[in-house]
Amino acid sequence: MQERILGRTGVPVSVVGLGAWQLGADWGRVDEDEALATLIAAHEAGVTFIDTADVYGDGRSERIVGQFARSLPAGRRVTVATKMGRRVPQVPEAYRRDNFKTWNDRSRENLGVDTLDLVQLHCPPSEVYRTEEVFDELDEMVAEGRMRAYGVSVETTEEALTAIARPNVASVQIIFNMLRLKPLDEVLPAAEKAGVGIIARVPLASGLLSGRYDEHTTFGADDHRTYNRHGEAFDQGETFSGVDYGTGLAAVRRLAQLRPDDATMAQFALRWIIDHPAVSVVIPGARNGEQARANADAAALPSLTPEAHATVRDIYDELIRESVHPRW
Repeated sequence: MQERILGRTGVPVSVVGLGAWQLGADWGRVDEDEALATLIAAHEAGVTFIDTADVYGDGRSERIVGQFARSLPAGRRVTVATKMGRRVPQVPEAYRRDNFKTWNDRSRENLGVDTLDLVQLHCPPSEVYRTEEVFDELDEMVAEGRMRAYGVSVETTEEALTAIARPNVASVQIIFNMLRLKPLDEVLPAAEKAGVGIIARVPLASGLLSGRYDEHTTFGADDHRTYNRHGEAFDQGETFSGVDYGTGLAAVRRLAQLRPDDATMAQFALRWIIDHPAVSVVIPGARNGEQARANADAAALPSLTPEAHATVRDIYDELIRESVHPRW
């Protein structure tokens, strides 16, 4: 699979990675054997980057990813990015060294490593991005060997731009897909200029862009697509990219008319993201090996035509922009 450098880490990673939120919680139950099989299938398909967090299943995702990574034979390795910061009430004063050390220790234990590859602040309050002491502490943790690099996961483009301006932020993780085009305006150009990696998350808009859902689709009570449609549990933008479900379905039906014959709708949506060179890696989730392999195959598809990219923007402008663009 094609590789790109993950920003200031200097590490090459597969252009399609794997988001491991689904292997922990909030998407319905995935048993451990199935989770491990998903990781194995992804890696066999060329995936060398896995994204997780300390709160996914209260550490379950990290533990499963760590078990998988330790099982790899000599000479085969994956880059594992985790996140910290969502284990406490979301107030700026929670982002301090003693909490950082506690969270870092827990993640290192869950993943079974002394040094974490990449640690990202997990969508903290906006004020945190402007707090010098936070980044001083992160620099110290790198110097101490607790982690090799750090980045941030953001909700808004403003947060992303603030983070990109900091000299030691290696990567920015941001929602970017055919229903969330705002990062194209400033974030991707700024990241490319600064040498900061972009990790594109929620690439399928919580499955909307898979083309498998309609007005009659239901989701389990333990699935965030049921309980967080209006931001009841966390930022609304994390669920269906903040797009109204019915409007999203209408947009996807229009977008599906652009899909190449040799691609699924999900692969088409992933290929659209890969076509943007400022993106280091896109991290679709997967519930099983079949999905993981299909996602990885998107990297082998030809680039989309300029006409297809223009039509994606037209559909966004007509149906999505007004409700989404000003918010994130």
